[in-house]
Parts: sequence; structure tokens; C-alpha cells
Amino acid sequence: MTQALVSIIMGSDSDLDVMQECAEVLKEFNVPFSMQVMSAHRTPDIVAKFASLAAKNGIRVIIAGAGGAAHLAGAVAAHTTLPVIGVPLAATDLSGMDALLATVQMPAGIPVATVAVGKPGAKNAALLAVQILSLTNSELAKVLESYKIKLAESCQKKNEKLQEKLKKS
Repeated sequence: MTQALVSIIMGSDSDLDVMQECAEVLKEFNVPFSMQVMSAHRTPDIVAKFASLAAKNGIRVIIAGAGGAAHLAGAVAAHTTLPVIGVPLAATDLSGMDALLATVQMPAGIPVATVAVGKPGAKNAALLAVQILSLTNSELAKVLESYKIKLAESCQKKNEKLQEKLKKS
């Protein structure tokens, strides 16, 4: 297996359904990744060791998904200089608002890029990781540019269909 460049971590195996979105995007771009469960609260020593060794182990971007108190991304960011992207998850009755605030409200000096709550956020986290990697990988940058063009074309086609539908009504 190719050395992972992106590590996807999550606080619980119950987060896999959402975090699988990251994996799907990274597969689409042929970016090698690893995926693990670790908790800022239940396995803090494992999180600290993972984060402090990630760069040495070839990881270039870390995506951390967590719900509730959502300290995983911040705990990782405290132990690495790698880019960390936090994905807030809706794990409580607060529908992810608690996780969003916990992930986005990092103290100065410990940055965590934060995306939307849930599956859209997980997908965007992977796309952001691809964008970061494309800064030093021209082939990946070309694939990313093609992806963006296809997004625009899809939107234009939807607008054309809408305009035709409106003309008929």
C-alpha cells in the first residue's frame, strides 16, 4: 500500500458513516490515506503520540472528526505543525452546534481549519486536504482543476434545465 498522505481520525466508530465521505473524496483523487479511531478524552496519550509522530510518518494533512465537546482536532493541533482540519459532527441533541463551536474556537497559535457540520463538512475537509497537497503536486493540481470545471459545468446544466422548465410554464 502507498504511504498515507492524509490521516482521517475520528473520536468514535459511530462517526464512520460521516467520515467515510472523506475517504470517498480522497479515493476519487487517488490520495493515499489512513483512518483510525482515537479520542481526545478516552485515549489522550494515543492522540498526543499520533499527532507528534504524524509528520515523521509521512502524513501531510490530518482530518479530525468529532462530536459533542469535539476536542480531537484541537488536541491534535496542539501536538503537530501539520495542517489540521476539523469536521464537527452532530452527536448530541444540539445537532452539531456544540461540536462546531468547540472546533472553531481554538486559541491563537493552535489553528484548526473548520468545515461544516456532518457529511458536507467531511467532503469539504477532504477537498481542502487535496487543495493543500496540490500546492506541491502539479499532477494533483491538474486533477483538482478538472474537478472544479466539472462542478461549474454541472451547475450550468442545471441552470439550463431550469430555464427550459420556466419557459414551458
